[in-house]
Amino acid sequence: MTTRHLRQPTLDCAEPRVLAEFFRQLLGWVYADGHEETEPAGDDFLLLIDPDRPVRLGFQRSDATVAPWRVGARVHLDLDVDDLDVGHEDAIRLGARPLTGTPEEEGHADDPFRVYADPSGHPFCLCLADQ
Repeated sequence: MTTRHLRQPTLDCAEPRVLAEFFRQLLGWVYADGHEETEPAGDDFLLLIDPDRPVRLGFQRSDATVAPWRVGARVHLDLDVDDLDVGHEDAIRLGARPLTGTPEEEGHADDPFRVYADPSGHPFCLCLADQ
């Protein structure tokens, strides 16, 4: 058997540059070498990297529809933040849409996370770091 390692999650989306830019700003990551400039023929695949850790996130052009949240099986991203309120404001300013209220509004004041949809509709969570 050969060794296998997770390379990266890749989000399918209609506009890879738009979604990559949303996550680049939200996470403070950078484009991988060669992915910084828009391709004249269109960006079919883009890659972001965390400048501080060996973590990557891909974005691939697809016409597939993103299923509504809580319908069907899916994978979502959990992103650590130091402050849920600041993370919420940043996510909204960049184009995310809340899918839940605050933990208090949801009746789970001890839950250290909130759920959002990115600009393409993929769900993701902002999670209080170290919880």
